[in-house]
Amino acid sequence: MKPAAKALLLVPFREVRHEQPDDCLHYEAVAVRGKEMDWTIPAHRHAGLHQIQFLERGHIGGTVDGRPVEAAAPAILLIAPGSVHGFRHARDTSGHQLTIPSATLQQLLASTRLVDASLGTSFVLTELTPEARAECSTLFNMLAREFGGGGAGRVPALMAAATLLAVLLLRLHGEHTQKEQTPGARDALVQRFLALAEQHFREHCGLPFYAQALGVTPDHLSRSCRNATRQSALQLLHERLMLEARRLLAYTPMSVLEVSAAIGYQDPAYFSKFFTRATGHSPSQYRALANRGVKAPR
Repeated sequence: MKPAAKALLLVPFREVRHEQPDDCLHYEAVAVRGKEMDWTIPAHRHAGLHQIQFLERGHIGGTVDGRPVEAAAPAILLIAPGSVHGFRHARDTSGHQLTIPSATLQQLLASTRLVDASLGTSFVLTELTPEARAECSTLFNMLAREFGGGGAGRVPALMAAATLLAVLLLRLHGEHTQKEQTPGARDALVQRFLALAEQHFREHCGLPFYAQALGVTPDHLSRSCRNATRQSALQLLHERLMLEARRLLAYTPMSVLEVSAAIGYQDPAYFSKFFTRATGHSPSQYRALANRGVKAPR
């Protein structure tokens, strides 16, 4: 993903809140939804769903949580639960898309830590090796065949293909992260902390809670975070809260009072003060800027 641009994608927002697809998972070719929506997917987000898109031909552009995304095939996009995303596809785009309940994905990988830590945030992978591209194509073709069929063992076959695809993404994303980050940013403790924070950030738990859960002292946790990310553990918690606040203010009709409650602030006035200090704008000002398509400073 490229650095933040000055404008948000100006498309209507809606939130998809179904708990799971009608089937154990959902597969479709990218062109199915593309043609139906004239190749422009309005900004929306999914609650409790992971979505994986593999582009074999064409180009995609748009935003994920207000950040611009541009990718030419071959490319893989993972959209994590809660990420607001809207895309425009080139009309010659072809590829595959898998939508799977996050709870199912966690069960398949037999570890919520893997899903939360490595697949808990959206990302785009380009510059795929021929081997990775071939493996991804094979797995998606298997999903397409089994999803459209009705043979014996259909669901186990779908789950097996989805598991292999998730493992492939874990590995590719891990390789990409190792190339881009310094050794300190690969700190396993920090990754575990971020995964735990993703589960509990709305509860406003203090650092002792996280340190105890991770078996370290608060000072050690904060030092590790600072070494890996140049931010303290507390700063990372605050950043996650503000990300959720910005998402809700920019992309939903929730009132400031409702946004405050949704991310665990009992005092709306304190939330407004905290948000203003973090972003340089009050919640109402930030929403007004977002509605005008202006990317407010973070």
